[in-house]
Amino acid sequence: MKIKVNGEQKDLAFKSEEALLSSTLEILGYKPNTIVVEVNNLIINSKKWDNKILKDGDILEIVSIVGGG
Repeated sequence: MKIKVNGEQKDLAFKSEEALLSSTLEILGYKPNTIVVEVNNLIINSKKWDNKILKDGDILEIVSIVGGG
């Protein structure tokens, strides 16, 4: 499956037929508690990542949260 992540084309293979957002983020190496994810210009609440199925051609924007003082 081909998706675009932060402007970069990625070609990912999944063990099951469904490409869940949560699985995709894990494959890409992101830590769930430190990011905000947008799929096709829509922010997806982290509670819904296990139910969001990605499709070929989807566009993800992933922003890391950085703490500071």
